[in-house]
Amino acid sequence: MFAVSAVGLAVQLLPRQFTVSQQRQIEAWQVSRRWQTLLAGQIFPATVSYSLPATVLQDASPLTLTALRVGIAPQQANCARGVTNAAAGAMLSRAGCRAVLRATYVNSTRSYAMTVGVAVLPTGAEAAGANAGLAQPRLAAAGDAYGAGRLTAGVSVVRFAGPAGELYDYNRQIAASFTDGPYVVMYAAGYADGRPRVPVSQDKYAYSEMTRMAEGVAQSVAATLGAAPAPPRCPGAPGC
Repeated sequence: MFAVSAVGLAVQLLPRQFTVSQQRQIEAWQVSRRWQTLLAGQIFPATVSYSLPATVLQDASPLTLTALRVGIAPQQANCARGVTNAAAGAMLSRAGCRAVLRATYVNSTRSYAMTVGVAVLPTGAEAAGANAGLAQPRLAAAGDAYGAGRLTAGVSVVRFAGPAGELYDYNRQIAASFTDGPYVVMYAAGYADGRPRVPVSQDKYAYSEMTRMAEGVAQSVAATLGAAPAPPRCPGAPGC
C-alpha cells in the first residue's frame, strides 16, 4: 500500500504531460499572440535579403539584393483602413480581424517600393477564408486608368516622408496575399517614383526584381510571425 502511494505521489510531482490536442492548442495560442508580444522592428526588420535568379540576369549565378525598411505605420485596429477598399475591409471585419500591421520597404537603388501588411485573424481557418475572399474579382479596386486598380484587393500602400526616407509615391503594380497560421500576409509593390505609365509586366527585369523583393519581405514577416514554437513543457507553458 505504501509503495502504491509513493508511486502516486511521484506521478503528481512529475511535470504535467500534455495531450497532442493540448499541445496544438497551446502552440496555436503562442503563434496567435506574436503580433502583440514581438516588437515592431522584429516583425518588420530593417533589412531583408532577396535574390534574383540567374536566368533574369542572363548570368551564371543569382544575385543577392537587399530591401530597406523606410518606416512602420501605426497599428490599425480598424482593419478597413489598412486595405484597399471598403468591401475588403468589411470582409476582414466579418472574419474577426483584430488589427492590420504595415511597413514600407524600398530596394537598394530606391527604384521600387512595396508595402507589406499583416491582417490578424482569430484562427488559421478564418485567415484562410479571409484570404480567399481577398482574391475574389468583385473586391478588386476599380477606375485606375493604368490598371493598378484591377489588381486583387489587398494592403493599402503606406507612404513615408522625411529626410531619411524621402517621399515614395507609388501605384500598385503587383499585389498578392497568402496565409501563415492566423495571419493574412499581404503585399503591394510598384515603382518608387510613381511611374504608372509603365506597366511592370512590360519590363522583365523590373517585374522580376519587384516581385522578388515583395515576396522576400512578405515571406520574412510570415516566417517571424508563423514560426512553429517549441513544444510546450511544464513548468512555463500555459496550463502548468
